Amino acid sequence: MPLALFALTIAAYAIGTTEFVIVGLLPTVASDLQITLPLAGLIVSIYALGVTFGAPVITALTGRLGRKPLLLALMALFIAGNMVAAMSPSYGLLLAGRVLSAFAHGVFFSVGATIAAGLVPENRRASAIAMMFMGLTVAIVTGVPLGTYIGQTFGWRSTFLAVSGLGLVAFVGIAALLPANLPKAAPASLMDQVRVLGSGRLLLVFAMTALGYGGTFVTFTFLASILEDITGFAASSVSLVLVLYGLAIAAGNIAGGRIADRDPVKALTWLFTLQAAVLVIFTFTAPFTIPALITLTALGFLSFANVPGLQLYVVDMAKRFRPGAVDVASALNIAAFNLGIAAGAWIGGLVVASPLGLGATPMVGALMVTGALGLTIVSGLLDRRGDTLVTAV
Repeated sequence: MPLALFALTIAAYAIGTTEFVIVGLLPTVASDLQITLPLAGLIVSIYALGVTFGAPVITALTGRLGRKPLLLALMALFIAGNMVAAMSPSYGLLLAGRVLSAFAHGVFFSVGATIAAGLVPENRRASAIAMMFMGLTVAIVTGVPLGTYIGQTFGWRSTFLAVSGLGLVAFVGIAALLPANLPKAAPASLMDQVRVLGSGRLLLVFAMTALGYGGTFVTFTFLASILEDITGFAASSVSLVLVLYGLAIAAGNIAGGRIADRDPVKALTWLFTLQAAVLVIFTFTAPFTIPALITLTALGFLSFANVPGLQLYVVDMAKRFRPGAVDVASALNIAAFNLGIAAGAWIGGLVVASPLGLGATPMVGALMVTGALGLTIVSGLLDRRGDTLVTAV
């Protein structure tokens, strides 16, 4: 793999830590700010919505900028957002800091995915994307548990201060390792951007992404509370369980990239089927320590294994149906990932606040993933038929 990919991975690590560390800190934040657990869950949703709406708009507006200066500016914004969160005395200011970080997140991954795919030969594209997204998985293995420990020990604001330091390391890594003359696609015209949303085939993939990736977050958002209140782990043990979960995610990310290189639709069909089944099983194993850990390991493996295939598939579809707006399509798929997170966290909060309670979140998540499976089957059939489903936009 080119050395430049490691620079992208370093930045992804910093961004992944700030995105997911809040999951381990939700009970702590809720207690400190004296808010309910479902309201604390909205911290996850607001961040994801910032990525959802910021990614496509800012990516389109910055299409003419050089890739390296753009990535450096994004990391500076990321650092600023986390500093705001670290200094926030209230729930509202914390949300504001999260939104700033989210804007940087969305554009980074939309641009970074296309850069990663362009740095390697044709048959290594999904693996290159998986390499970049490995920063997210390593963040979950090390950054999230460590950030959770720091937050529980020194206060949750200390965690965001530490993440700002990670952002600075990523800034230096990009400045040192990324070449100055990174290739970029020609900026998409306004009509090309609109037409991305006018392609039925691309909308289908975006829906697959939102449902398939978001389904896990119905449960994952409240995982710390599930481990403490249902499984019976002490709060101090949650970070150790998150290490196990993160290791499984890392393994799944690598396997998912390799599986998807040849046939992303076939890979996604199997991955979504297994993911839905494991979520259903977790509904029944959550109260029992060893079965819960085994199920969580399987869920961690599957929850990120679909990411490389989904991103590769949308890039392929964009090149086929909207070749003038590949970057915009990639940005919209990143938005779809985060729309799924926002919806999953919000739906999970509704389930927690309902008579169904915390223990029902895995079953509801399984229903979302099953929807993604159905759409994947439909998209595969359309590929074989050559049906483009292009609208009249």
